[in-house]
Amino acid sequence: MKGGLKVSQISLILIGFVCATVLLLAYVKSLFLSSPVLPQNHVLQLSPDLKVKDEEALGEGSGLGQSEESVNLESEKYSTYTNSSPVIKVTEELISHDEEALGEGSGSGKVEESVNSESEKYSTYTNSSPVIKVTKELITREEIRGPNFTKKGDLKDVSDKKTGSMEQQTAVSTPVSSGGEHSENLTTTLKRQGCNFAKGRWVVDDSPPLYSGLDCKQWLSSMWACRLTQRTDFEYEKLRWRPKDCQMDEFTGVKFLKRMQNKTLAFIGDSLGRQQFQSLMCMITGGKDRPNVLDVGHEYGLVQSRGSARPDGWAYRFPDTKTTILYYWSASLCDLTPINPSDPATDYAMHLDRPPAFLSHFLPRLDVVVLNTGHHWNRGKLKANRWVMYVNGFPNTNRKIATIGGAKNFTIHSIVNWVNSQLQKHPRLKAFYRSISPRHFFNGEWNTGGTCDNTTPLSEGKEVLQDESSDPDAAAAVRGTAVKLLDVTALSQLRDEGHISRYSIKATPGVQDCLHWCLPGVPDTWNELLFAQL
Repeated sequence: MKGGLKVSQISLILIGFVCATVLLLAYVKSLFLSSPVLPQNHVLQLSPDLKVKDEEALGEGSGLGQSEESVNLESEKYSTYTNSSPVIKVTEELISHDEEALGEGSGSGKVEESVNSESEKYSTYTNSSPVIKVTKELITREEIRGPNFTKKGDLKDVSDKKTGSMEQQTAVSTPVSSGGEHSENLTTTLKRQGCNFAKGRWVVDDSPPLYSGLDCKQWLSSMWACRLTQRTDFEYEKLRWRPKDCQMDEFTGVKFLKRMQNKTLAFIGDSLGRQQFQSLMCMITGGKDRPNVLDVGHEYGLVQSRGSARPDGWAYRFPDTKTTILYYWSASLCDLTPINPSDPATDYAMHLDRPPAFLSHFLPRLDVVVLNTGHHWNRGKLKANRWVMYVNGFPNTNRKIATIGGAKNFTIHSIVNWVNSQLQKHPRLKAFYRSISPRHFFNGEWNTGGTCDNTTPLSEGKEVLQDESSDPDAAAAVRGTAVKLLDVTALSQLRDEGHISRYSIKATPGVQDCLHWCLPGVPDTWNELLFAQL
């Protein structure tokens, strides 16, 4: 056909079309293949054992609710990093603690606390560095919680190891970030919280006590210095308290005064509080005379009035650190006022719902207060002291409070709640309520032939394994408050050989002191527990 396309031309057009189609397909494919993907350095790299570990945790048999919550919290921890650090290496040790905690069967509270604390620690670093290595040391302290397990789950006794209350530093190294900014090495301090110092055991320590009862004459009443009596066995001086899951900071006078620099510590309570006060003065000074220590009792009205055998308390100040230690006698721990001030033989209103006037007046000047009461709560003492129970400013008419036990419990709760209400006004103040010191009268009371002749240490046992206090009234009073329990009851219960017994200087035939302690002795341990919690 003239003027039409030739066969050869059509063939060329077809070939060109096919080539163009091939090129177009190749171009589209290349676009698809070259499309951007998530960079490798933005991928969260988890240990391949992560899934296995969580599955094992779910199978530990410690409660499905615990395990699900633990795994969910772990997922939240890991998801925190998806928009922050380019690479996060979570090692196998990261989850070993939670796995072990789930297997302890100690309740969900510990597991939740552990996981939450880990989440807080890890979230600190979400915007800090391109690489974060969470090492085994990060959780070492938590691995020894409660029943102590090795990696294989075997029980491990750590009571002889120095663990728990000591601070542990874990360095988390961070290299230079991709943005050119230099990241500093981060150091986090991990400290065990909630240590139960009252749970542990007595151990024999041949090292001498911090002071001698023969030498501490400036501070120690001779009636409590058993080395001044005819007692010949002093094995009770060699026993030291060792908490089960944590370590008490070693007490020295220098460390105590440094910790209490420019501060005032007050013991307010009965004669057992006075023993703790005298014990602390001897411990601080090593039992040596300190002429430079100032008697500042007059600043607190603690002066001996005319006709009285002694003042209502004592106060001493260490001038180098301006540390003041004082004691005020308040056997009932409530306010006492004369019902008829003009009558020398008047009865006294025992205000169960009011703190001692001394405490309410001087509280703004105190930094640490240790309260106690207990052994004066009996009908004989109330009658001898002419104390009459008052509530709301009037004689008590509440039958529940009228019993001795009810009145004591009501008073403890009232005073602890009052102190707790003052803590916000005085943020620096730390308050302790010391649980009751046990009596060890056998076969009678103090005035009916009761004795405590045992001189063999730990004949009743050496360990306290219970978690709860042996003074339920004290424990209930501080529960839910910021007042801390100085729990000494159970550990002191094991020390019946440590009382003054029949060896008092002014011994009365047939009368033994199975209430107060030989010093040095058990009250020294109370002060070590106090020092550890300051």
